[in-house]
Parts: sequence; structure tokens; C-alpha cells
Amino acid sequence: MVVTVRSLGLNGVSGYEVSAECFLSGGLPAFDVVGLPDAAVREARERVRAAMKNCGLKYPVSRITVNLAPAGQKKAGTLYDLPIFVGLLAAGENLPEPPADAAFLGELSLTGALRRVTGVLPMALAAERAGIRQLFVPADNAAEATLAGGLTVYGVPDVTALMAHLRGERLLSPTPAWRPETDEGALLDLRDVMGQENVKRALEIAAAGGHNLLLIGSPGAGKSMLAKRLPSILPDMSREEALAASGVWSVAGLADPKHPLLTRRPFRSPHHTVSASALTGGGPAMRPGEISLAHNGVLFLDELPEFRRDALEVLRQPLEDGEVTVSRAGGTLRLPARFQLICAMNPCRCGWRGHPDRPCTCSERDRARYVEKISGPLLDRIDLHVTVPSVEYEAMRRRETPEDSAAVKARVDGARALQARRLADSGAACNAQITPAQMRTFCQLDGPGEALMKNAFQRLGLTARSHDRILRVARTIADLAEAETIGATHLAEAIQYRNTDILKG
Repeated sequence: MVVTVRSLGLNGVSGYEVSAECFLSGGLPAFDVVGLPDAAVREARERVRAAMKNCGLKYPVSRITVNLAPAGQKKAGTLYDLPIFVGLLAAGENLPEPPADAAFLGELSLTGALRRVTGVLPMALAAERAGIRQLFVPADNAAEATLAGGLTVYGVPDVTALMAHLRGERLLSPTPAWRPETDEGALLDLRDVMGQENVKRALEIAAAGGHNLLLIGSPGAGKSMLAKRLPSILPDMSREEALAASGVWSVAGLADPKHPLLTRRPFRSPHHTVSASALTGGGPAMRPGEISLAHNGVLFLDELPEFRRDALEVLRQPLEDGEVTVSRAGGTLRLPARFQLICAMNPCRCGWRGHPDRPCTCSERDRARYVEKISGPLLDRIDLHVTVPSVEYEAMRRRETPEDSAAVKARVDGARALQARRLADSGAACNAQITPAQMRTFCQLDGPGEALMKNAFQRLGLTARSHDRILRVARTIADLAEAETIGATHLAEAIQYRNTDILKG
């Protein structure tokens, strides 16, 4: 007898339907799992056998064949323990066949308890698209699965409770839809930063338009302090953005069972020893990397020149495309990577170049060697290059309280609302994502603006890419000023953020 149990699988950060076909036949006892299973899937044989015996069930003494269809798609992980368990019991007539609109996933312990698995959110979304209406998952994954909507989710503590439910003896209660808590704690606030008004203005522009930002300044000037306060002024995520970001975190095993939905934009700050593979993703399990974990959020690279050259260069394609294609021996994945890049660095190796009081001890060769890891193509993809001056003593002792993040965020939200109306149905979420074709409509310049742009293009030696990025930043500055068109003052402010003389040795 063949029993088919519906389940799900993962391909990168996308879910797809899997059918566990269980067949009991005569012959010498054996247990074969086919359908391109990895080692964890094959080991389900031992977990299922032990769980059955420890729960007092009769293990079928026959030739067992389990096919995980589609058979040509590689299967990985421990989530197929539960559908195999249910299929074998149903094939041995120890359990009714499961409903046609039900799917099962979860890892079994040897005692029959269910352990949580990763990637439940994207699989639950795939289940809803496939017409599945009942989803049985481990109890620790139930809240996460409810985020998909359109599903009746059952959190299963152990197989004994599941069997009682399927037999109609003692029904499980559906898990209520998870709702985020109203108070999740305060973020770091800009009012903690004394002085640095020009840098705060650049942070506001970056947040309003989703632009990439590079902060250059001496040690202790406040670069990291400012960058870590950017999340407090970023606009809130839409539900679609939150689901996409939470799905990546779920696949990576970082989802919190009690708080499965990210309600704030991710902020990832990897150490400068990170490898290129750790940034892009991949590895034996083909997991998302740091740039995918920062999807719809911020990737902060502190001490930028200390990163390996190959690690920095892998950022170039994702910054343009909003996704990264990972090709490894285990397969090829396309992972989302629409992130905002924020970088911080010293002006030289000793850190004191340009400081008003402390002399720089670096030679010209030392200065050139320090910045040579930052290639021109990567620098060209960063919209705002801002010098962070050293804070004066008077600014540190200033009595008045600086503007807080809530006031800045209100202006950012206003600018994003203008962009949302302008870019509706265009596929772009903010000014940083405007395509060259859309720029001809949304970023037109008047006569004085054209003259200013031409002069800057020739004098600064701009590329076509930097030309477009200046126009996008100018569009954001105009939105913050609630201006319909880009004026010369907006364009002039955008141009002055492309001054990278300090990086030229």
C-alpha cells in the first residue's frame, strides 16, 4: 500500500511542496529513502524507528521505501521525519490516511517529541500558495507558521498528540495568529550625539532615500556611534518587507520562536575578518550570508579598509541588482540582498590625517596602501561620502539637547510617503531604486541645474553611475524639502557629498 503525505522543502529562501510517498512491501526488512536525500534526511530512518518503538507502536517488519518527490530536487534537513512517520503508520493501517489538504513537517526526537526546524515561514507561505489548508509543525514553530495567513496551523508537541488528533480522539487546538508586541524597547537615539550636524543631515538623507553612505573621520569622532543610530530614523517596514526579511532569518536559523516576525529593519555588522562566502552565503548547507540577512535593512561595515579585498568586491553586484547568485558544488541559489550599505573608516592607517591638533605619522605610501582595498567601482556605488570632523570640547559640553530621532524620523517618513506615491506600481520602493528610465521622468533638471551638473561632471571626473546617483540623492533632498522639482540648491548639496579627495592619497 502506498500512502502519500504532503510536506514542504526549501530551495534557498523559497519553499516548495514535497510529497513523501511511503510504500510497504514484502521481502527482507529494509528502509530506503530516495529522492536525492542528504545525510540528515537518510538518518530519519533511525529517528522514526526509535520514536515508534519508544511510543509503544509496532514498527513494520517489511521492506520500506520512501520517495520524496519531486525526486530530482535535492532534499536537506530533518523536517521530513514527521511526514515519513505519519506515512508509515498510515501505510501499515495503524493510522487513518491524513487529509488531502494537510501537510506535515518537523524533526523527531527518539522519544517522539518534536523539535523545531528552520525555514518554516517560507515553507508556510509556499503551503498557502499550494492550496494546503492544514499545517502540522512542531510547537516551537507554530507562531512562525501563522504569519503566512490562510492556514490552520497546529503546533504538535509530540507524535502521541498528533495520532490522537488524526484519529479524532483528542483534537489539537489551532494556533492563534501571532501578533507583534507594542513595546519592543527603545533604539539608540540621535540625541545622544553632540555636534556633528552635517553628518546627521547626511544620515537623514540616506534614510529618506535608502542611499549608501561612507563615513570618514579620525578615531573617536563618532562614526560608529552615528551609524548605529541610523535604525532609529529608518521608515517602518511594510508587511511584505517584514515577511521577506523574516523568511531569510528563518532559513538561517535566527528566528526567535516567541518573536518570529522582524518588525524593525535588520542591522548587520559583521567583523572585518568575515570571508567573502560568509557575506554572500553558501557553504555545505547553502545558507544565506550577511548581505541576505540585511535584506530590507542595513549592512554596516566598520573599519572598511580592514576588510579583505575579495570580501568587499562581492558587494558590487548585489548593490546593483538587489540579489546575489551563489554558485557552489551543492547547487546554485538566488538570494535576496536589497540592503543599505553604511561604511566607516579612518582617513589613514594612524587615523589622524586632517586632524587639527594631532599630526599624521603615515607616509604617502602608507596612506595609499591603506585605501587601496577600496576599489573605484565599489566607491562609485556609495552615494554619500561624508567627512566626520573631530568633536570640539565646546560641543561636548553644550547644554541644549540635540534633536532626537523621532523628529528626524518624522521628516524621513514624510519623504518616503512622497516617494511611495510617485513610485507606485513602478517596482521601486525608494529613490535609491529608481531605474535610469524612471530618472528621465522623476529627476529632471532646470537650466541652472543642468549647467551645475555639467560643470561637476567635468570637474570631478564623474562616471555615468555617479551621475545617476547624484540625481537620486538630489531627488531625495528635494523630497525632504517637499519640493516638486529638483532645484539648484538640492543638486549642489548632493554634489558636495561626492567629494572623495581624502581617498586619493
